[in-house]
Amino acid sequence: MRNTTVVPGTPCPAPPRPGEPPLHRLELAGPGTVPFAAGPFDELGPLSRSDRPHRHTFYEIVHIDAGSGTHVVDLAGHPVRPRQLAVVLPGQVHCWRDQRGLDGTLALFTEDFLVDHPGDRALLRRIGASCWFDLSAAEHERTGRMMADMAAECRQRAPGHESVLRALLHVLVVRMARLAAPGDGRADGPGEPARLRAPAAAGTPPTLAEAFVRLAARPVAWSVRECAERLGVTPGHLTRTVRAATGRSPGRLLNEARAYRAQCLLAHTELPVRQVAARVGFADPAYFCRFFRRETGTSPGEFRKHHSSRLPSIDPGGTPA
Repeated sequence: MRNTTVVPGTPCPAPPRPGEPPLHRLELAGPGTVPFAAGPFDELGPLSRSDRPHRHTFYEIVHIDAGSGTHVVDLAGHPVRPRQLAVVLPGQVHCWRDQRGLDGTLALFTEDFLVDHPGDRALLRRIGASCWFDLSAAEHERTGRMMADMAAECRQRAPGHESVLRALLHVLVVRMARLAAPGDGRADGPGEPARLRAPAAAGTPPTLAEAFVRLAARPVAWSVRECAERLGVTPGHLTRTVRAATGRSPGRLLNEARAYRAQCLLAHTELPVRQVAARVGFADPAYFCRFFRRETGTSPGEFRKHHSSRLPSIDPGGTPA
């Protein structure tokens, strides 16, 4: 992925548009540094506890040892307490609210770092559908040891530390996927775009359906035909493949993704409804309002009124990317 890692202090080449959440990239000490960082909240800096909604170009795994508060990820608020494990995917908007005594260990890494285990990308997307996990005492202790090992490898940079980090991360991702296994009762949150139920086997390239879901998640108002062209298949073949893998048509998934993008903008920004409509591909605000009500059961104004009371708004002049 381009522009996902930078040296400290590097300005963002494409700052977010006014009202958009800041976009943070993974800062590295210098050229050739492994695109991975791990350590306690205090060691990784004040942005690790940021109470301003923001996005990342990288993955973030959080292991909570102590504290309380709420971790807001997109449209969901998760109560914070000890013995928890969470994952934030690239592009998700998140922040910490009402935090008290928050402590634990973080692991930050780009998609490039998963090169040895490409199947972990699909696992992480499935984990992201659940996002937040309570751990048993045994799971908490085992996870704590792994996070501490990764932090130590990052600090010491002994010979072979990159391969050790990749191996430890792979084990952690697989164990997290077990927590999010199908049939455990966890489901996608309200309004959350559908994700593939079955990830690709480790070491296999993404399937056509997975590649489509990635396209659908991007903040671009593509049509089914445009997606098919980008993927090098016919619209009919794309429709049959995606419906078989997800139970939904490509058009339905694109509509869900656009509605979800609109919900995030309404909840996390103060952009006027007409600008929200434009950001998700609607030139006519009235048509957007009809679309939004059909997809969510409420109007944009009603949705914002309900969610703005519990989610912090974006300060356009806030934390820089």
